Amino acid sequence: MNLKEIADELVAGCRENRAKANLDKLYAADAVSVEAVDASGMGREAHGRDAIRGKHDWWESSTEVTGGNVSDPMVHGEDRFAVIFEVQGKFKESGESFDMREVALYHVADGKIVREEFFY
Repeated sequence: MNLKEIADELVAGCRENRAKANLDKLYAADAVSVEAVDASGMGREAHGRDAIRGKHDWWESSTEVTGGNVSDPMVHGEDRFAVIFEVQGKFKESGESFDMREVALYHVADGKIVREEFFY
């Protein structure tokens, strides 16, 4: 897959609730995910697909998403693209509502996502 195809598939997967399924398809085995803050208590960085899958599991178990939007991908050069995520929901434990917006920057090498960084 080329950069545009990877970007389009990542966005489609997020919109169609198959982001976790896309991990094996789109991410390198040693991909790194970097959060702006350590909200989960697991550290800011997750190394490898299994650790990134763990982040997805934590998100699903701790939040209830009630709405949101995923922008079209914005390709930059030959190896990067960005996506804007807007998510509304509540934390399951506290019932507290949230309304968040973040920019995700994805780095691609050899046809796979090798790094994702979240800004919020």
